[in-house]
Amino acid sequence: MTSGAWWSKETVAVVTGANRGIGLALVARLAEHGITVVLTARDDDRGEAAAAPLRDRGLPVVYRRLDVADPASVAAFADWLRDTLGGLDILVNNAAVSFNEIDTNSVEHAETVLRTNYYGTKLLTEALLPLFRRLPATSRILNISSQLGLLNKVRSPSLLRLLLDEENLTEAKIEGMVSQFLAQVKDGTWEGHGWPKVWTDYSVSKLALNAYTRVLARRLQASGERVSVNCFCPGFTRTDMTKGWGKRTAEEVADLGASLTLLPPDKLPTGTFFKWSTPQLYSKL
Repeated sequence: MTSGAWWSKETVAVVTGANRGIGLALVARLAEHGITVVLTARDDDRGEAAAAPLRDRGLPVVYRRLDVADPASVAAFADWLRDTLGGLDILVNNAAVSFNEIDTNSVEHAETVLRTNYYGTKLLTEALLPLFRRLPATSRILNISSQLGLLNKVRSPSLLRLLLDEENLTEAKIEGMVSQFLAQVKDGTWEGHGWPKVWTDYSVSKLALNAYTRVLARRLQASGERVSVNCFCPGFTRTDMTKGWGKRTAEEVADLGASLTLLPPDKLPTGTFFKWSTPQLYSKL
């Protein structure tokens, strides 16, 4: 544990989609800080295989199966977390899928991408919110997102107006936006409605996730909850999703991601988008 840290070995972090890539690197980095980390994955064999070497190093890592796109799996995980570890302090929503090739665009698998990247992340977050222990240092949610979902990628004036209307943006409106996109994918009209041009289904999933992050941050602040929620774009990283292409390694991303997750309480924002470079802060997600 780092000297002067707000966390301890009793602190519990959950990292989703963590049997490889950025998720696995984040599990290792947080565990190296002395935090008890729950490594989750959809596949038991792969999850156990990822967790075992970390435990062999003496790191406090626990594996538990979790499929964020499956409501029954989410409910079972929440029950296990409550009964076994008593709750959590940190949630890193890393689980995501993409079927697009680099430099190509496709919406063929849009329902699967949205079900995991947006709906699944939201489902898990809402299920775990009652289990955050709300320490004096403030519990934390970090959503691994993408600048492909920033507002400057939106080409539809009406959609942009909806997302920029801070006071009236709601989860219901975000759901409506996602449903509209999926309907247009089904009827083949999506290309004429101003959605992001690159990796469209993935970009829309992150556009929705960023908007949900902003709405959730506002909701938690209004209710006085000591839970911060932010987004982090790791940039073009060498993982299986990018087929090994990228500007940086998963370990490099994990160093910064862990630092953002463990920010001192007096420097911890909420409703913020962190970009790799500075990390630069965006007021608009």
